[in-house]
Amino acid sequence: ITSEVVDKAYKEYMGDAESPAQVRDGLLDAMGDIVFVISAVEVARYHRDAGNPVYFYEFQHRPSSVEGVLPAFVKADHAAEIAFVFGKPFLAGDV
Repeated sequence: ITSEVVDKAYKEYMGDAESPAQVRDGLLDAMGDIVFVISAVEVARYHRDAGNPVYFYEFQHRPSSVEGVLPAFVKADHAAEIAFVFGKPFLAGDV
């Protein structure tokens, strides 16, 4: 990795972060992109290249059920959309 790539990545995720919360948010965005987005885009490209339609979405709605459970900076966690797509009975403890 060149220093130019590192500089661009730092500017993208940290920007002008001035507080620990801004640094945390930038780091969480970077890690989320590395763990989830890059691999999802790669798989989507394979499907597209095979001639299949591909749909990509980002779920950002904070469920009211996480109030008091997750910190306020957590918006929508991995798989948070499941309850919205399939219904509340699929949440733990409701089955």
